Amino acid sequence: MPKQLVILFFLLSCLIALPGHAEPAVLKPFAPGSYQQLLDSNANKPFMLVIWSITCSSCLKDMALLNKMHKARPEINMVMLATDDASATDEVQQILAKNELTGLENWLFADENSQKLRYEIDPKWYGELPRTYFLNKKHEREGISGVLSQEDYESLFKKILN
Repeated sequence: MPKQLVILFFLLSCLIALPGHAEPAVLKPFAPGSYQQLLDSNANKPFMLVIWSITCSSCLKDMALLNKMHKARPEINMVMLATDDASATDEVQQILAKNELTGLENWLFADENSQKLRYEIDPKWYGELPRTYFLNKKHEREGISGVLSQEDYESLFKKILN
């Protein structure tokens, strides 16, 4: 067997043996003013804001469906916001990587006053999770607490795209 072929087989076997690791998510710090920043960066575009936590079992169960919905509807910008603080960064990263959500826009609460951050997003939201906001291109929004089904997502996507 020629030397080049041996090297090629060796390199291919090394590539196959490597575990598929996604790049870690870039976690932007969510502080006062960040919600307006989100609105500004999505001007004239519909988007979905998914608010979750590592301590919310319903949120964690929903991650696989979020991945599926993102792949099915890539035209809808999905923004993830973890309500955990910086001490949970590693766990947040692991959950996002496991569910192939690292390529999305990801935020992490970065202010000790989480109530102030929640109020800035929505004065009528008291912290129940999961919480999802669907915003149309005019940023008229609908906020829903609790787990959503695939049918719920499809219906709400239709609303914000019209």
